[in-house]
Amino acid sequence: MTAHETDQDAIHRVVRDYVEGMVFADEHRLRRAFHPQSRIIGHFQGELEWLSVDDFAGAILDAGPVLAEGETPVWKIEALDITGDAASAKVVDDYADMRFTDFLSLLKIGGRWSIINKLYYLHE
Repeated sequence: MTAHETDQDAIHRVVRDYVEGMVFADEHRLRRAFHPQSRIIGHFQGELEWLSVDDFAGAILDAGPVLAEGETPVWKIEALDITGDAASAKVVDDYADMRFTDFLSLLKIGGRWSIINKLYYLHE
């Protein structure tokens, strides 16, 4: 985070890295958004997923990009709560013709915000 960047701006950048890392299958941006020990949890295709960042990144890379460079991903931070070095963000995003609501827990570690946990809901 730069000296002039607010926590809200920094979290917005992390969420952008997360969403764009998914839709463009950009492993660097995806991993930059998450803490290496994060977990990604939710029901997908009727099954409970409890994924590590490695599992999640691997699945995204195996699927490949769902948008072409230059296309704009659909996503919005619907709620953001920041208290000290902890934050939660409610994000609605589209991925591969699916709509998700993601509840992201973030923590500021060494001056940098990271997603610590992603709990998601896949809209039917």
